[in-house]
Amino acid sequence: MRVVGIEGTAWCASAAVFDSERDAVSIESEAYEPESGGIHPREAAEHMREAIPRVVAAALETAEGPIDAVAFARGPGIGPCLRIVGSAARALAQGLDVPLVGVNHMVAHLEIGRHRSGFESPVCLNASGANAHVLGYHNGRYRVLGETMDTGVGNALDKFTRHVGWSHPGGPKVEEHAERGDYVDFPYVVKGMDFSFSGIMSAAKDAYDDGTPVADVCCGLQETVFAMLTEVAERALSLTGRDELVLGGGVGQNARLREMLAAMCEQRGAEFYAPEARFLRDNAGMIAVLGAKMYGAGDTLDIADSAVDPDFRPDEVPVTWRDDAEDVLLAGAGAETDVRGAEAVVDVGAETVTKTRRPKAYRHDALDARLRRERTTHEARLLSEARRAGVPTPVVFDADVPGSTLELERVGETDLRDALSERRVAVVAEHLAALHDAGFVHGDPTTRNVRVAQRRGTSERGDTTREQRDADGPEASRGERAGADATRESRDTRGGRVHLIDFGLGYYTDDAEDYAMDLHVFEGAIRGTADDPEPLLAAVEAAYREAGDPGVLEQLRDIEGRGRYQ
Repeated sequence: MRVVGIEGTAWCASAAVFDSERDAVSIESEAYEPESGGIHPREAAEHMREAIPRVVAAALETAEGPIDAVAFARGPGIGPCLRIVGSAARALAQGLDVPLVGVNHMVAHLEIGRHRSGFESPVCLNASGANAHVLGYHNGRYRVLGETMDTGVGNALDKFTRHVGWSHPGGPKVEEHAERGDYVDFPYVVKGMDFSFSGIMSAAKDAYDDGTPVADVCCGLQETVFAMLTEVAERALSLTGRDELVLGGGVGQNARLREMLAAMCEQRGAEFYAPEARFLRDNAGMIAVLGAKMYGAGDTLDIADSAVDPDFRPDEVPVTWRDDAEDVLLAGAGAETDVRGAEAVVDVGAETVTKTRRPKAYRHDALDARLRRERTTHEARLLSEARRAGVPTPVVFDADVPGSTLELERVGETDLRDALSERRVAVVAEHLAALHDAGFVHGDPTTRNVRVAQRRGTSERGDTTREQRDADGPEASRGERAGADATRESRDTRGGRVHLIDFGLGYYTDDAEDYAMDLHVFEGAIRGTADDPEPLLAAVEAAYREAGDPGVLEQLRDIEGRGRYQ
């Protein structure tokens, strides 16, 4: 099978031929280089109009036999560029009298890594100019497990470099200067498996304007941004139980990012694969490879149905070419005695667990020390605050902040991820409403940070009296204890004993935006782990609307509309 691929989502006009029999890919590319600033859509489209015929002709000259199909990038990308590529692909397919295949650019980044690594069902971190997200295959589609809430990682770096006066692309220039700089602190924003770059970009511009050497700003910027991406990738591995990670996207050419991801995977015993550079940057090779898989599955397009889509989300693509695909989600192991999460290692005893935030080899030492200290402190404090608000959490028996270690009560019998039900997710929504009413957020309410017990109304040890005392505190009045107990009893009756754990990303706030992000993280985890998420999501929102502020749900709709492809 030989398939032509055509790519032109933004700045790179590219064509390739994939020969499946030889597993060989030949790629021809011409990059658009703006004279100043970032990508100008009209100029980029003009570049595509001139370059696409040349690269297609050059690619076809490498074909060792007839072409079986033409694949093209339908999106996401810059609309005028996509339309030129789409027109070229339709014309070529009609001229060769072969089928047309429409490929999602971001799924192609994932599939080329899976194809060349030989991994069965890896987690994929896509880090490109306009996009940044974590994907995993679940129930027939690639699910977005986490993504940027504002801008793509490459575009974020470009915003800083344009401020400095450097030309596009900015990423390589940041990498070059960072090697000569000293680390400086910048805001670090991870919310579950979602993240945001706007705050760090503003802080980097301010630091440069205030006279901080540009090499130091680049060092701090790169260390912080890439540590955030590496952390969310590890969180996705923890959520799914997987031990395979692939990297995609042009920013993946950065040596420091690859070094961080490799170090993270080595530390947790996972395998990491980054394709060679020609498959990381925007390229038609990945379009041709995925196009061949789709063509083999009969997933082709009629000309009339081949319109491009600048906002084409990867989770909108039915994965037709993997009939026997292994799901990225592995069953949990509630009986494990040594559990490696995203942040910490948990030693599980009969009645207690010891949670240790061990140093992360991938993070800069100063950043790592700060995060472990802050998160251990926040978790110890907020676990107690949550119990005062009537939310079941583990009791903190001991906190060693310098050692980043907590000794906690053992709660629950399994993760919510492995025991999803409408009743239980509704209870979690009520718990979150109670936290928000008390003025703080959980920060990372994924389905692995909720523990479920089968017995109702009592702790696993059956020590209801002690649990009430620990929840309410010695200074609580009898009325406060009675109110908290009534709240707990209502929730326990509805869903079994449902505990929230792992408050390391929590913080105090009175902002509805932060409360809505809590719900967004929880709903994202449900979408990524449930076979039929819609009834569960409806149960979450119905319960929160009854127990919390309905205005938070309105804010949630606003957040959902900011997704990178909305």
